[in-house]
Amino acid sequence: MSWRERAQKLRAVPLVSVLQRCGAQPDPYDPRKWHTCQGVLTVTGAKFMNWNSGRGGGGAIDLVIHLHEIGFGQALEWLEGHFGTAANVPVARLSRSLLLLPPPCPEQLERVRRYLNVNRQLPPALLELLIQSGSLYADDRANAVFVLRGKLGQPVGAELRGTSPCAWKGMAPGSRKDYGFFAVPATAEIIVLCESAIDAISCHALHPQYRCLSAAGARPNPAWLAELVGQAQLIYCGFDRDETGEAMARSMTTLYPSIQRLRPTRKDWNDMLRSKLPAA
Repeated sequence: MSWRERAQKLRAVPLVSVLQRCGAQPDPYDPRKWHTCQGVLTVTGAKFMNWNSGRGGGGAIDLVIHLHEIGFGQALEWLEGHFGTAANVPVARLSRSLLLLPPPCPEQLERVRRYLNVNRQLPPALLELLIQSGSLYADDRANAVFVLRGKLGQPVGAELRGTSPCAWKGMAPGSRKDYGFFAVPATAEIIVLCESAIDAISCHALHPQYRCLSAAGARPNPAWLAELVGQAQLIYCGFDRDETGEAMARSMTTLYPSIQRLRPTRKDWNDMLRSKLPAA
């Protein structure tokens, strides 16, 4: 079967089926709306629109690319793995996007330090620990680069956060968020899952007794979570205190009843750190 034929078959998978498999939650008041890890989507037949980011598309392949921030070949692989295919081409032959981490730029590191410490109120000692471990660095555009690591400690992606007055965030090209996560170094057995690296650092600053991880988005069921649930003494879902965060937290705790909800008293952990309010 050709690539065109495979794509045509997989593109026709109902969007609602993809959303359900990804852990998205239907809006209780509008049947066209779904709460996803990327924000609220409106689905009309085979079309979708994300009003949070102003991005949309058509068909199951576009939806998987949007939800998981992956390439075309990876989206085909995901759909084939979840919905089956008659393709004769082995999965191993699917093209994969190579991880392209931005090169470190030591000249911009001080600007990144200043932004994270002054603007975000992250503790300097904790930032230095992350810098020394290679989990945080600056690129040539003065973005803060937070490295996601896999099971063996290898880089599998990176969250990028701009440090200019215009807020910007994204992922390094080829990032595989299902292969690993950003973690604040700690030996604690109690884990808090956060939506971003900045929130994970903020949560750990407020609760040093916890090991705080970033799922790089409000994702209810990343591929690494099932194994983590079997290893950890206790896991909290620390997603944002907003509509999407609450919906994804409900989805996660439904899939994994042992995970408990721990919500910040402000919108997110960084807001809470800057206001120094207790958790609820």
